[in-house]
Amino acid sequence: MRHRVARAAEIPPGGMVLVPLGRRGVGVYNVRGAFHALSNLCPHAGGPVCRGDVTGTTVAGGAPYAQEWVRDGEILRCPWHAWEIDITTGRTITDPTRTVATYPVTVEDGWVVVEVDER
Repeated sequence: MRHRVARAAEIPPGGMVLVPLGRRGVGVYNVRGAFHALSNLCPHAGGPVCRGDVTGTTVAGGAPYAQEWVRDGEILRCPWHAWEIDITTGRTITDPTRTVATYPVTVEDGWVVVEVDER
């Protein structure tokens, strides 16, 4: 089922709204002008993942023991156990075999529309 969740201007880049759709709600994120929708259910322990911080992550740098900060504003960190989730794909960085459910998002006449199967 399709739902108009907010005006696009109400979710600026870096912003998010949590809407009461599906079983646990859906977080709708604006990552640099592109909208993404994720279930509010962490695949690790069932935590309210969309209540976590939007951040970046670290990767190994070029020198031994060096780390580099990357993907700022693209990573969601679960508030329960700090699992990191890629907002753009729903795939967890902590365990790439686990994912958070994602939903199609479009912008129509200035409205952000999310398609959620509510079964």
